[in-house]
Amino acid sequence: MSDTSLKPVHGLFAIVGFLVCVEIASGVLQGFYTPIYPDIAEHLDIHEGDVNWFEAAQLIVSALCVPLLARLGDLVGHKKVLLLSTAVTALGSWVLAFAPNFTTFLIGWAIQGAYVVWLPLEVAIIYRRTAGSREQNRLTRRSAAVLVGALELAVIVGALTSGALVESTSMTVLLMLPAIVVTICLGLVWWGIEDVPGESSGGIDLVGLGLITLVLGLVMAGLVVIRLEGAGSVVAWLLVVAGLAVLVPFVRYENRIADPLIDVRLMATPGQWPVQLTAFLFGMSVLGAQIPLSTFAQTDPDVAGYGLGASSSFVSTLIGVYVVFMALGAFSLPLTSRLLGARNALVTSALLVAVGYGMWLVLHDTTAQALLNMAVIGLGSGALVAALPATAAATAPPERTGFATGMTNATKTVGGAIASSVFAIALTATGSIEGFDDAKAPLSGYLTVWAVCAVAALVAAAVLLMLPTPDRDEVDERPVVV
Repeated sequence: MSDTSLKPVHGLFAIVGFLVCVEIASGVLQGFYTPIYPDIAEHLDIHEGDVNWFEAAQLIVSALCVPLLARLGDLVGHKKVLLLSTAVTALGSWVLAFAPNFTTFLIGWAIQGAYVVWLPLEVAIIYRRTAGSREQNRLTRRSAAVLVGALELAVIVGALTSGALVESTSMTVLLMLPAIVVTICLGLVWWGIEDVPGESSGGIDLVGLGLITLVLGLVMAGLVVIRLEGAGSVVAWLLVVAGLAVLVPFVRYENRIADPLIDVRLMATPGQWPVQLTAFLFGMSVLGAQIPLSTFAQTDPDVAGYGLGASSSFVSTLIGVYVVFMALGAFSLPLTSRLLGARNALVTSALLVAVGYGMWLVLHDTTAQALLNMAVIGLGSGALVAALPATAAATAPPERTGFATGMTNATKTVGGAIASSVFAIALTATGSIEGFDDAKAPLSGYLTVWAVCAVAALVAAAVLLMLPTPDRDEVDERPVVV
C-alpha cells in the first residue's frame, strides 16, 4: 500500500480511543436506568406502564434532532456537533437528577435524547478520517464494532451500578451519577477529538424540519389520545391519519430543494432504503421493548399471575447477559461478514432477534428462560447496531456521510418511539397519566409487545435480502483491528 493510502488512517487508534470514551458514557445512559424503572415510577408516583411515555418522548426528540444535527455536522464539522449534543445530553441528565414531578422528568428525559446522534457522528468522523484509504469501508466497520463493543460493556457497568445502589441511596444521588459521567465526557470530546471543517455546503432546511415535526407530532398526539380515551376514539385516529397525510407535501418539498433536511432521493436508492427501513423496524425492539422487559421481570407472579418477581439487582444481571451477547454480536460482525457475506450477516442477525422475541411468547416463566431469550436477542442486536451505520456510510456520497449514518439512528428512534407509545397503550388501561396505580399490566399486553418485536425483526430480515450484493472488498473481512 502506498504512503498516500496509509496517511489517512495514521492515528486512527487514538481517535477511536477517545470515541470509545463517548460510547462508554452512552452505554452508562442506556444501561443505568433500565433496572430502576419501577423505582422511578414509584418516585414520581405514576403507573409503571406510563414510564413508556418517557421513552416515547425522548425518542421523538431524538428522531427530530438526529437529521438536524447530522446535517449540521456535514456543514460545520462533526466534532462541533458532537460537542453540542454532549452538552445538551449533560443538561438533560442533570434535570433528571433534580426533577420534582412527572412533567419535569419528562422534559429532562426528552432533552437527554440528544445522545443518540453520538454513534452516527463518530462513524462519520472515522469515515472522514480514513478517506483516501483503500480499506476505508473495512476500517470504518471495524472501528464501529469496537465502539459498539465498548458501548455494550458500559451498559453492563451502568446497569449493575444502579441495581446495586438503588436500595442504599436516594433517587436524587443515584440519578446524579450518569450526569457526572456525561459531563466528564464533554471535556474529553473537547480535548481529544480533532476539529475538521464540514465538507457540505448549503444551509439548514427549516421548512422540512417543521413538516417532519408536524408529522411526528400529529401521530404521537393520536397515540396519546388513544392512551387517554381508548382505541375507539375517532379524534385519535384522525390525528394519526393527518400526520401520515403530511408526509406527502413533506416528500414533495424535500425533492424540490437543493439541500433538504432528509435527502429523500438518497434514502430511496437501493443501497439506502433497505438499511433505513431495517433501522426503523429494529428500533421497535431495541428501543421500544426495554421498559416492558424490565417491568415484566420485576412483576411479582404471586400478585399478577405472571412475571419473574426479580429484584433490581437481577434485572441488572439480565441486562448484563443481554449486553454481553450484544458485544459478542458486534465484535463477531467482521468474522460473520467474511463467512456469510455482509448482506447475509445482517439478515442472520435480524433473524436472531426475531427468534429471540418469538421465544418470549412461550418461554417466560423462569429466570433461566429469560436469560436464554435475551442472549439470542443480544447476539442479533449487537451486530445490527454496529453494522447499520457503517452500511449506510458505505453507499452514501462523502458530503452526505453524516446524514446517512445519522438517519439510521433517526429512523431507529422513530420506530422505537412509535413502539413505546403502542406498548404503553397495550400495558396500561385508559385514564390519567398522573397518579400511581398499583394495578399491573395484563399478560396479554406483554405478549403483544413480544409479538410485535418478533414480527418487526422478521420483516427486517426480508427487507435486508433486497440490499445490493456488495463487492468483494465489502465481504473480505478480517478480525477487528483498529
